[in-house]
Order: sequence, then structure tokens, then C-alpha cells
Amino acid sequence: MTKRPENSGGNQGRFTPGQSGNPAGKPKGARHKVTLAIEELMEGEAEVLTRKAIELAKGGDIVALRLCLDRIAPARKDSPIAFDLPAIASAQDALGASAALLAAVAAGEVTPIEAGAVMGLLESHRRLVETGDHEARLTALEERSGK
Repeated sequence: MTKRPENSGGNQGRFTPGQSGNPAGKPKGARHKVTLAIEELMEGEAEVLTRKAIELAKGGDIVALRLCLDRIAPARKDSPIAFDLPAIASAQDALGASAALLAAVAAGEVTPIEAGAVMGLLESHRRLVETGDHEARLTALEERSGK
């Protein structure tokens, strides 16, 4: 094992754990200078610029049209999916629901990405069901033991 050279300068540019290098830091809510400058330039112009973008879009400008549509009806980041999923009242039921989900993926009813999101929900629900079951068992044991 090699020995590190002695540091005569303390932490040598490293922060002490748990202590910020800039305790004053950036205040909460502080905004970037460029953002503030742009907002100042655009002050009072939003309506005029919006109207111009709409006119350009109506005139066939594809970029302006895309800009307007993106603001009016932005692309959905998520959408509901429909497939049969059995009720989950026990941890064992979660296994059946998982099998149903995998079958839906295999049948092309649900995409693998959608299934991954639903599987995460199933796992969270299974843990909640298990926790509730453990709590009920613990309560029953405590009542039997007279506590």
C-alpha cells in the first residue's frame, strides 16, 4: 500500500463533509441574468409576438404552425392504457396480475415500456398489501398475547 504525501494545506481544495463551500449560496428564487434580460426585452411584446406567430402559421409557415400547435395541444407524455387486470387483495394476487400483464405484452395489447410502468405500480401495491397483512397479523398476535 502506498503512503500518501502529507498535506500541509489542510483539505487541499476539498470541502469538509457536511459544510458548504459557499454558505451564503445562491438565494432561493434567484433567477439567471440572461432570463431576466430576455424577459425585460419581451415585456409588453408577448401579445404582438403571439399574434405574429399565428399570422405566420395561417400563412403556411410550418415552423410557426408547429410552435402554435405545441402551445395549444402539447404532445402527451403519458396516456392511459386499457387491459384486463385481476383485483389484488393479497401478495399472491400480485403474481396473477403480473402474469396478466406479461400476457398483455405478449399479445401486443401493451408495450413493454407501458408494462414496465404498470409493473412498478403493481410492485408498490404488492408491498402495501403485504404491509397491511403484516400489520393485521401483528395486531392479532398482540391481542392474543394480551398486550
